[in-house]
Amino acid sequence: MIVLQTNASSDWAIFLGHFHPVVVHLPIGMLVMAAILEWFSRRKNLQTLQPAVAPILFTGSLTAVLSCIFGYLLSSSGEYNEDTLFWHQWLGIAVAVISLLAWYLKVYWQHIATMKKVYLPTLYIMVAFITITGHLGGNMTHGEDYLYANTPEPFHSMFGLPKRIATGTATRKIENIDEALVYQDIIAPVMEQKCWSCHNANKIKGELRMDQQDLLLKGGKHGAIIKANDPANSELIKRLLLPEEDEHHMPPKGKTPLTEQEIALLHWWIQQGAPFDKKVSQLKPDEKVKPFLTSLSSGNNAQENGESISAVFKESVSAANEEDIQKLRALNVVIMPVANGQHFLQANFVNATNFDDAQINLLNNLSEQIIWLKLGHTKITDRSMVEVAKCKHLTHLHLEHTAITDVGLAQLQDLKYLEYLNLFDTKITDSGIQSLAKLKSLKNIYCWKSKVTKTGIQALKKALPHVEIHTGWEETTQVSTKE
Repeated sequence: MIVLQTNASSDWAIFLGHFHPVVVHLPIGMLVMAAILEWFSRRKNLQTLQPAVAPILFTGSLTAVLSCIFGYLLSSSGEYNEDTLFWHQWLGIAVAVISLLAWYLKVYWQHIATMKKVYLPTLYIMVAFITITGHLGGNMTHGEDYLYANTPEPFHSMFGLPKRIATGTATRKIENIDEALVYQDIIAPVMEQKCWSCHNANKIKGELRMDQQDLLLKGGKHGAIIKANDPANSELIKRLLLPEEDEHHMPPKGKTPLTEQEIALLHWWIQQGAPFDKKVSQLKPDEKVKPFLTSLSSGNNAQENGESISAVFKESVSAANEEDIQKLRALNVVIMPVANGQHFLQANFVNATNFDDAQINLLNNLSEQIIWLKLGHTKITDRSMVEVAKCKHLTHLHLEHTAITDVGLAQLQDLKYLEYLNLFDTKITDSGIQSLAKLKSLKNIYCWKSKVTKTGIQALKKALPHVEIHTGWEETTQVSTKE
């Protein structure tokens, strides 16, 4: 099919073309209003409305022509499905032509009986074309299922409409998380919710489609966006990690961004080679993605040992008070949910390095909900550990580059869910890590550049046979039950 398009999409053409969605709503409103006024004004008591029809119809016609021009410029971007664009484009032009014809009939031919009979059907055809054209435009912008996606039950099932992920979440409950296909059941739903609206069969922004596996790997006009086993150099990850105000950040400003956990999930998948046919059990989940995988599991077949999901997700906590969250955010603390469908939170102090003991009490009212606490590089001391220990559901705790000593570490002995502890560049000694012997859930300890010795590590081995202690002396010191 032949589609009107410029030979090369200049910056000016694309710039002006982006005003098409703004301009197009004016003729739609005016032309529909003209048709409505014409219908009502034919009643005896409303004939005074007649004089308003012609000027509204004429103004709607002119703005329809203007909308077609902007639409023509936008089509030069090459970001839309050609078949849908063809029909949307020519039906839009038809609306402009028919509305001008209706205005001409209204003003100059109303005295001729034959033409008078043609006038009303022309208006009806105009409204019908507006409806179809608008629907096709919506399909290109929002996806083909935009109109019916949120049809409520029982009508959704009655008409056999496809299931859709609920707005605001990119997760589905999975009966057996270990048997789930990583791409199909976990990665694709995230992309569907956050990426496909701009990169699908009807809208191919940047010549990139992400809704099919082969096209996802192929990439867009700038080349491949995924480099298997190399997430750091994959354009997909680079774009996701750009500042939101950067024009190349994805998704673009105004769209719902990916959460930190969703980015970590994509990073993990690419690091594992970006496979499309592997199950969760065939890939080793890292510490960042385990909670996300847990949130997807219905819990009926979750493993209970080895690489199991954290037991903390069997607990139920109430939602945090928004005022308490805002108090921390005012200090540039990043507060985010850890798992969809639950109220557990992550508190990341990466942008709040001046946070100290005087402010630690701000965690009190969130102690039930916080399970990931990143206090690295802050100014806290042992005094803060009393408040940290009240976060009884903690699974991940970052204390790297802080003034924590053995005295503060001893306060953490009752954190029964703690799995990850980062003590990099602290003053912790053998005595300090020995106080962790009661933490049976502990799986990873990072103590590079601390005062921990091999003697201290060997002592901890006897109490925690499955822990991995990362020291920097060797890549990993893994504890075995043989020792």
